Amino acid sequence: MSDHKDLNIADQDRLDAAAFRRFLDHLAMNTDVQNIDLMILADFCRNCLSKWYKAAADDARLDVSMDEARERIYGMHYNEWKKRYQKEATAEQLAAFEARRESKG
Repeated sequence: MSDHKDLNIADQDRLDAAAFRRFLDHLAMNTDVQNIDLMILADFCRNCLSKWYKAAADDARLDVSMDEARERIYGMHYNEWKKRYQKEATAEQLAAFEARRESKG
């Protein structure tokens, strides 16, 4: 069995892209997981992914707008996703989010 470090960059990119697409599919199938929950547990959310996607496009000199980046990550227009799936953050979620931010210094 070969070590992942032995993969060439093209194969690494292909596997990274496949894993990322699967991750997006997983997020799309789990719309009950709110962005604030992701921020509390992992310090990133769908909005962060959208910003990273946009930054990668900019780095590659590709013309991708922030709205297009969000649509790629959310699987639909951002406002539509918010209307369908986003819930108001609970007091407990807000407190956990603030505690996470404070623990980072």
